[in-house]
Amino acid sequence: MTKAATRPAGAPVAEADIRASDADRDRIAAILREALAEGRLDPEEHAERIDTVYRAKTLGELEPVVRDLPAAGGRPQPGPATSATASDTGAPLPDQNLVAIFSAASRKGRWHVPARINAVAIFGSVEIDLTEAVFPQQQVQITVTSLFGSVEIRVPENVTLRSSGSGILGAFEIDTHEAEDGDAPQIQVNGFAVLGSVEARPKRGALISDLRDRMRDSHRELRDRAWEDHRDLRRQLRDEHRERHQLLRLERQERRDRFRKRYDRGR
Repeated sequence: MTKAATRPAGAPVAEADIRASDADRDRIAAILREALAEGRLDPEEHAERIDTVYRAKTLGELEPVVRDLPAAGGRPQPGPATSATASDTGAPLPDQNLVAIFSAASRKGRWHVPARINAVAIFGSVEIDLTEAVFPQQQVQITVTSLFGSVEIRVPENVTLRSSGSGILGAFEIDTHEAEDGDAPQIQVNGFAVLGSVEARPKRGALISDLRDRMRDSHRELRDRAWEDHRDLRRQLRDEHRERHQLLRLERQERRDRFRKRYDRGR
């Protein structure tokens, strides 16, 4: 008789088998962001671990991701359960996670904005449009991670927009803005862009918006062209290296042939 693979009824669930919540994943992602900022992880390692975090189903899958980091503090503990939507009694909205890995993710239209939004773009694009959104609370924090990707944030004019992010061989462009109304929503954009881009700006008039879009498209075109030129140069150098190597091989072969001929004549 084979041993049953399922857990006996009533048996306790092992901690490692507990399903991970969004709060658990966000907590591990924050540890990884700190490790990247401190130089404990390089961008490639960070990207691999972030991918693992947002694919993890259980706490046991999250533990190895931060096991070698000092901020890990052991096995991640399950976070408090949150409902999918705010209740009529005013319960806080759960964090909004937008992850684009070799893909695209967006949030737009009429929607209720939670206090925290986490956007991760790894070789992908994320769009966050707040121009028609409803703000149940005044303070909103958007944490952005862009690795070879792009994150675009649109906000209404009547909000305060602040930033404390940075770009590493990338663009982190936030048009800070102070609303005249002290009770207006306040949006804080944090994070970093590594060989990627993060943009956040208030909604403007049609003429200004069109001009900014054209300037952004021109910037992207120049960046893409520079990248293509870089690839062409690398390809050219590689081909030249191969040609030199082939010539050296031919010269060595010719010298060996001449030596054999002289040796054969001497015999």
